[in-house]
Amino acid sequence: MDSSFLISAIKQFEYYKSLGEKTFNQLSFEELKMEFAEDSNSIAIIVKHLVGNMLSRWTLFLTEDGEKKWRQRDSEFEDTYTSKKDLIADWKEGWNCLFSALNELTEADLERIIYIRHQGHTVTEAINRQLAHLPLSYWTNCVFRKTYKR
Repeated sequence: MDSSFLISAIKQFEYYKSLGEKTFNQLSFEELKMEFAEDSNSIAIIVKHLVGNMLSRWTLFLTEDGEKKWRQRDSEFEDTYTSKKDLIADWKEGWNCLFSALNELTEADLERIIYIRHQGHTVTEAINRQLAHLPLSYWTNCVFRKTYKR
């Protein structure tokens, strides 16, 4: 992988991953499951959604649509975690899927067309889409709730 874009994207993903982990380290399991306001999502729910998104998008992403038939998106918004350990294990699984996919890419792959919800995207666009999704999902929940302290 020679591309400065890929190197930069991976660094950015590592940064977002570390922010989430710093948040987990500061909060109890009960705090991770707490909803800030009625009809808001807890950090646990956001994690579950992000994991589902990463697994769907980055599993066999060069050859299969990024919205997998096995994904149950609506159930990602149901709190089913029974321990912080399970939440963190899922978090790691999602990130491992994403990093495995990215680390196998070459610069030539960046212009390949892949599909997300039957819409064509270059690999670069798919990476940018994921980079935008992460902070929108958990930063709005974590930062504005002031649960993450630098």
